[in-house]
Amino acid sequence: MNGGPATGGGHAVVRLRSAVAALVAAAALGLATGRFVLPSPPGADAHPPERSVAAVGGASQGASAPATPGVSAPTPAPSASGSGSPTGATGPVTKANLLEPAAFGPDFGLGKIHVTDRYGDGHYANAACTGEKTLTETLGGPGAHFRGLMTSPRTDPSDPTVALDVADQVAREVAAEARSPSLAQNFAERLLLEQVPCQEEAPGHWVYGRTTTLRLAPDVTASWMGVYQGSLNTTGTAPEGEEPCGGIAVLRSGTHYGVLEVDACLGTAAMDRVVRTALSQL
Repeated sequence: MNGGPATGGGHAVVRLRSAVAALVAAAALGLATGRFVLPSPPGADAHPPERSVAAVGGASQGASAPATPGVSAPTPAPSASGSGSPTGATGPVTKANLLEPAAFGPDFGLGKIHVTDRYGDGHYANAACTGEKTLTETLGGPGAHFRGLMTSPRTDPSDPTVALDVADQVAREVAAEARSPSLAQNFAERLLLEQVPCQEEAPGHWVYGRTTTLRLAPDVTASWMGVYQGSLNTTGTAPEGEEPCGGIAVLRSGTHYGVLEVDACLGTAAMDRVVRTALSQL
């Protein structure tokens, strides 16, 4: 009987001795350096692939600082192309807050629009069906900015913001500031209530349509009503499914408030566009 090791056993013993020697060497290295590193198992890659780590807070990979407890990572800044909600106006109303001719654009087919301004008191687009009053008579406040937009330079001698020929009037805006946002809201609500009675008129009389409300921000709002000619008023109220021909809007932005009357025969989409522009400008 052969007393030598079985076939292949010598290689196993050599591998075992090598492993023990490696462990002893690793332990010795650990005592010298303070770090214990086990050798890679047989067949493993000497240099395993690195894991990719996403940067946090904009720091580059491999250079990021450890997270600090209780401190969140910085929130990315909004995109420069993003647009936030508008904020309510403050301070006095100036001419820069009033509607410009560009709001009507060349696609409206109105031609050149002339602008006239004045400051003071006067009638503010409230119709005869509600009793024509001045802004001071309705609100008891100080004067306001009046602006007329017309297709002719000829104006009424008593008010340069009113066209001499009514057919030349494109729009007319009246705007002022209140002492506080809540007071401006109160004024806007009262001005809107002045127009509501015109939503019901005898058949054959022109009439305002239903109220549409725009809200660009909590304190930046507008309410507008389209105008319908008497020939369309057969029931005492505005007809359903018909387009208006101009209209009236009450605007409020922060401490600013105003009334915009559009005499140009604009439909729903065009009215919405003009009112939004006026509200953004206010």
